[in-house]
Amino acid sequence: MKRDDRYPTFSVLLIDDEAPWLRTLSMTLEGQGGINRLVTCLDARKLPGLLAGEDVGLVLLDITMPHVSGELLLARLREEHPDITVIVVSGLNQVETAVNCMRLGAFDYIVKGADSDRLLDTVRRAIRFQDLERENRAMRQQLLGGRPESPEAFADIVTIDPSMQRIFQYSEAIAVSPRPVLITGESGTGKELIARAVHKLSGRAGELVAVNVAGLDDSVFADTLFGHVRGAFTGADAARRGLVEQAAGGTLFLDEIGDLSQASQVKLLRLLQEGEYFPLGDDRPRQAKIRVIVATHNDLAARQETGGFRRDLYYRLCSHHIHLPPLRERLGDIPLLLDHFLDDAARVLGKPKPTPPPQLRLLLANYDFPGNVRELHSMVFDAVSNHQGGVLSMAVFQRAIESQPAVARAAAGMDNPFALFEQCPSLTEAVQLLIEDAMRRSEGNQTLAARLLGISQPALSKRLRQARD
Repeated sequence: MKRDDRYPTFSVLLIDDEAPWLRTLSMTLEGQGGINRLVTCLDARKLPGLLAGEDVGLVLLDITMPHVSGELLLARLREEHPDITVIVVSGLNQVETAVNCMRLGAFDYIVKGADSDRLLDTVRRAIRFQDLERENRAMRQQLLGGRPESPEAFADIVTIDPSMQRIFQYSEAIAVSPRPVLITGESGTGKELIARAVHKLSGRAGELVAVNVAGLDDSVFADTLFGHVRGAFTGADAARRGLVEQAAGGTLFLDEIGDLSQASQVKLLRLLQEGEYFPLGDDRPRQAKIRVIVATHNDLAARQETGGFRRDLYYRLCSHHIHLPPLRERLGDIPLLLDHFLDDAARVLGKPKPTPPPQLRLLLANYDFPGNVRELHSMVFDAVSNHQGGVLSMAVFQRAIESQPAVARAAAGMDNPFALFEQCPSLTEAVQLLIEDAMRRSEGNQTLAARLLGISQPALSKRLRQARD
């Protein structure tokens, strides 16, 4: 079910007994502020019924009204509906009244006829405050639940890993938030899949529009995101819609954000801060009604230190932060992923699903997978495409693993394990330690242990016999 695309996500209730003022206030909020989820009320006695039928998050309340005074109404709202934010908008320009309203829990006190910019700024601050409060409540409720409420949104992500389940819960909790999401993790960990799940859970009426911004220079980036008007530059014979416009009411997903140029970072920061953009060749700003999700495999904190990434942009992007663990930290998922990819490859290639040898699971569990899930997917498809029948050959997997041992070690961040020893072991002791570890990793399978050590199986058997004698 698609979410109502009006702004904000909750209703803003305007209570005043003067119909002309209500119309003026509504026009100001809608026209200048883009706040169009409004409910008006001329009779304060109808408030209980309105609250029962509407998801009200913000109330703009007059003080001087017949039947029920605004101050009494404010006190009731704060007592019976403490989650609702209240702004008093009154014709009384009295310090004592304003102080009393603030003491009763009003978010702010504004005098009628005050500058519209101040009114809009106060309402926007109240909306942001209410959004944050609702997000925090939703996150607490979701994270305490123990498991995602909508597991179907994550159907494309094959996992039983507890850390991934926590990520699913967090993704659910932040899905309805309008704030940006930063997704980090090594290449191949599934960052775009998480972005699509967050978009699906958000209930936004618009589409998810994805673009990889790596390698885009500033002019191409601006044209891609913001589009251009006819005649904006030589060859611009027709206007072009940018991705921000295409994603209206939905989500804009920017992959490889860590590679964005400094000039493009400034443009993205303005989009996030002001919620507006300028198509190339147009000096009139346009409103951007989108949710922005970005992803990167880079360490943005380190890039800030070297001046490669703007600190203010980073803080804007990481309102919500999801970090995906590498596959080597999710070893329990490997058998599940292997079976899933074998099914997928057999279906796509039109072959019977092959049976993997028992040693394959152990071989993969001892590999660091610098390319993560994507690398395993490629390995399986390559193996199935070469499969002729019977038990699946391990040759393709062995060649892939042996072709990049240096990369695998770098991915694991492997240091010299003997540096932890108080005394340097002898060569014989070191060899024995390696053999014991290989046998442990291979669960006693000498053929696989020999492959892990890079020696023949007879050579390993000989060393094992020598160790026993």
